[in-house]
Amino acid sequence: MVLNKMERREISVAEAAQLLSLSVRHVKRLRAGYYRGGAEALAHGNRGKQPVHTVGDDIRHKIVNLAQGEYAGFNQQHYTELLAEREGILVSRSTVRRILSGVGIHSPRKRRPPKHRKRRERYPQEGMLLQIDGSPHHWLGKSGPELSLIGAIDDATGKVPHALFREQEDAQGYFLLLQKIVEKHGIPVSLYHDRHGIFERPTADKESIEEQLEGKRRPTQFGRLMEELSIHSISAMSPEAKGRIERLWGTFQDRLLNQMRLDKVDNIQAANDYLQTYLPKYNLRFAVPAAQPDTAYCMPDEGFITDDVFCFKYNRTVGKDNVVRFNDQRFQILPSNGRSSYAHARVEVHQRMDGSLAIYYQGKCLLTMQAPAEAPVLRARHNNFRADEPQNVPEPKARKNTLDQDQIKTKLRYKPALNHPWRRAFVLHNDRG
Repeated sequence: MVLNKMERREISVAEAAQLLSLSVRHVKRLRAGYYRGGAEALAHGNRGKQPVHTVGDDIRHKIVNLAQGEYAGFNQQHYTELLAEREGILVSRSTVRRILSGVGIHSPRKRRPPKHRKRRERYPQEGMLLQIDGSPHHWLGKSGPELSLIGAIDDATGKVPHALFREQEDAQGYFLLLQKIVEKHGIPVSLYHDRHGIFERPTADKESIEEQLEGKRRPTQFGRLMEELSIHSISAMSPEAKGRIERLWGTFQDRLLNQMRLDKVDNIQAANDYLQTYLPKYNLRFAVPAAQPDTAYCMPDEGFITDDVFCFKYNRTVGKDNVVRFNDQRFQILPSNGRSSYAHARVEVHQRMDGSLAIYYQGKCLLTMQAPAEAPVLRARHNNFRADEPQNVPEPKARKNTLDQDQIKTKLRYKPALNHPWRRAFVLHNDRG
């Protein structure tokens, strides 16, 4: 209609371009095509033709079959990356989403509706703040045991410096986590954690007399470790406060779990070995550069001994026989460091990560040996005795009687003689001179 009006000179070319929201030059092209081919020439030349960059039917069928079989349960972005890495199919995530949505396969990850939250700024340097936490989950599949993945994430870059699987979330796991971080990168400035009993003592615990005299509560084993390394401890008041590592667990439960299932990882040792190759790929994919390029990790001093710091420490008093008791073990302290006896001395027992024990006095390791075992308890103590429970006390063995009946009767009829000492009177001598 517009071209016909323009041809009848009812409107100008500029007015036609304004009505069609096109340029003047393009309107002239349309008029020339309209002269040559009529109204059909106004349609685009590619209408009804197959696009050059379209995905073939064989690749579409392969993407759908893999999503329903070997890669079932993967999110669409992760599935797209694995198609390029393992299957050699280079397609975009939107293409994969469009193909899978066309056959009714949607993303397995359900997202909650967004809420208004205020996000704080990232720390400017790597190593200034690490968020640490543990995530209990069936990491080896629904039929496998529940394991705890203990890890840390850098607040500035989103990099995961280290992580490890444990049978449960325990203090030794966090000791091993921080030890690997210090060995690889250095000592971080601060740690952001929840209010678990591993990091701080519950407020319900009563203070001991020593704590009341000192005016402060004694730290936990991990709290003592942070004090020795001069690491600032920050406790989160809610899971949302440490949202960066909470989102990390969501990503790992979606991507890491499926990849370990795909690579047939079925035990905790194999899972820990798998993390050594998975974390560098994850950091390369998701880590972001920090605002400041320098790192805030602090390298330990030259005299830093890992076994003397990353261990559990307990105070004990040496007995008179120079023996230290720890759990069910007894250690004999030998003369060392210019001292022959350590009786009644306060020593420190170090329980290292490999299970070995060492005893220290004033920062110096003492020579020890396994002490002889104590005598077994022969009878139950009075305070542990209960009349309504049977006591496992062996009955005394009957003495074998070697005398015959005549000898027994003779012994029963025997009477001492008149001059026998038993029959003599007791005489008190007053004169002792």
